[in-house]
Amino acid sequence: MSITLRLRPILAAVLLVTFTPAVSVAGPPCRAGQAELRPLQPLTLSTDKGRFVFSVELADTNRRRDIGLMCRTRVSPDRGMLFDFGKPTDDVAFWMHNTLVPLDIVFIRADGRVLSIARNARPLDDTPLPAGGTVRGVLEIAGGRAAQIGLLPGDRVTHRIFPR
Repeated sequence: MSITLRLRPILAAVLLVTFTPAVSVAGPPCRAGQAELRPLQPLTLSTDKGRFVFSVELADTNRRRDIGLMCRTRVSPDRGMLFDFGKPTDDVAFWMHNTLVPLDIVFIRADGRVLSIARNARPLDDTPLPAGGTVRGVLEIAGGRAAQIGLLPGDRVTHRIFPR
């Protein structure tokens, strides 16, 4: 009987490992309320094709920047999220952790000019997408939208956080 009692914990551990479903490498599932819509603000992108007005949510706290557009099932063509770092910041990189839709990630210099664009970032991909320089803000819009409006590095972003 003492041998059986010693083997029970080992057997239980083997059964637990064998029959436990795999955990997603993309992290925990989205939580209720995590994808709440915040108040919208106007933002304009000026390209060679024209001026395009978006309504954006502002991510201006660490918590809002951490969540971003995670758990959203859709991003409308005229919507997005603007991440405000409050000052020019180096070593900025974004990832698509728990982000369910493709996004264009637009890295914006302190003067309101586009520095770089990570186009059609893949949903649920944890690969870092670096800015490639110093930025004041980052705009996330629907994947493919930057190409549709002809957005390129050097184009102007107009929003209250950037000087006119």
